[in-house]
Amino acid sequence: MDIPRFHLAFPVRDLAEARAFYGELLGCPEGRSSDQWIDFNFHGHQIVTHLAPAEVGHKATNAVDGHDVPVRHFGAILAPADWDALAERLQAAGTQFVIEPHTRFKGEAGEQSTMFFLDPSGNALEFKAFADDAMVFAK
Repeated sequence: MDIPRFHLAFPVRDLAEARAFYGELLGCPEGRSSDQWIDFNFHGHQIVTHLAPAEVGHKATNAVDGHDVPVRHFGAILAPADWDALAERLQAAGTQFVIEPHTRFKGEAGEQSTMFFLDPSGNALEFKAFADDAMVFAK
């Protein structure tokens, strides 16, 4: 089934950093750009980094399964093998994780592999994977 694509625009402090992080490290193909913004293909969705240094960074966290999760974050749900490959690529690149790759809610509804890290501007990203897709919205 086709699902609608989302569009997310967010601030970054430097477009060259954003290009290196989203384009090179995360492997997101670049779309249109200007001297103020860059479009990226984020797993089939459109994200746009806008140059706005005064707006960057995460501030608040909430407790989730024993970790302080950045409230403002975005990411993607990947297939387990793709999640494993991304975790390995990020670890090999020396990424500092806000929350290390691990499995949360073990044995419960919604069990998932998850990891959190920041882009160079302090925007929080979460990537997760579910062994069973039925668990994505399980209560």
